[in-house]
Amino acid sequence: MGSRNEPHEAPAIQTFASELTAWRTDAALTKTALAETLGYTPQWISQVEAAKSVPSKEFAENLDTFYKTNGLFKRLQRRIIDTRHQAILPPGFAAYQEREAEATQIRVYQLTLVHGLLQTEDYIRAVVGHRQDPDTTERFVAERLKRQEILTRENPPHVWFTLDEAALRREVAPREVMREQLAHILSLEERPNIAIDIVPLSAGYYPGLAGSFTILSFTNTPDVVYGEMAGQGMLIQEPRIVAKFAVTYNSLRGDALRVEESRSLITIVMEEMST
Repeated sequence: MGSRNEPHEAPAIQTFASELTAWRTDAALTKTALAETLGYTPQWISQVEAAKSVPSKEFAENLDTFYKTNGLFKRLQRRIIDTRHQAILPPGFAAYQEREAEATQIRVYQLTLVHGLLQTEDYIRAVVGHRQDPDTTERFVAERLKRQEILTRENPPHVWFTLDEAALRREVAPREVMREQLAHILSLEERPNIAIDIVPLSAGYYPGLAGSFTILSFTNTPDVVYGEMAGQGMLIQEPRIVAKFAVTYNSLRGDALRVEESRSLITIVMEEMST
């Protein structure tokens, strides 16, 4: 995943802010007057109406009581909490995830981190939990684990993962979590629908250093490509561009070790993290 969006970019927070402004304006109240009535500061009211602060449950309930709504602000506040994690996802990822679930073949090249479909629960928590509140982190963990079910469902897609060795060695979590993660990769590779190979650091410079990407293939529709750059997700459907990515992926696999050699390298890295 890419960069984390600020709160004001979340549509649910924007809706809360606009509703608060509308109800306050209809009541002919200034921000100062509303703040004094409810026991908050004018600066807080301004922050919420500018969608720059996440309103609390208590604040929402106070608004509902004051304006005698049917629980409008409490529902909006709940919506903010329920969807807050979605605002952190790169634009384009939601559309990609829908297509991923429909794919019959998936070809992945991953440069910096273990790919989401391969991540263990603790590895996910370490990656997505950085600077996130516990509720948002756990929601991410649950959704990613649910997403991984495509690998083990009935009639799963055939998936090829090509990982850079750096993704195995980057210690984004404690070593015991990293060892568990590498062991999980080895166990998944034993499944008949999954192949995993590694581009070793000894490969030096190669085209994959330009960035990670995923190619999705389907039964009756053209392939698509998804990639992320500078926190922006892109789902590419232009056949000419998709074809170039397919050629690049085949080339990257030429730089990778054979499957058995890759298993040996993963095992070596795992053992090194035991010392």
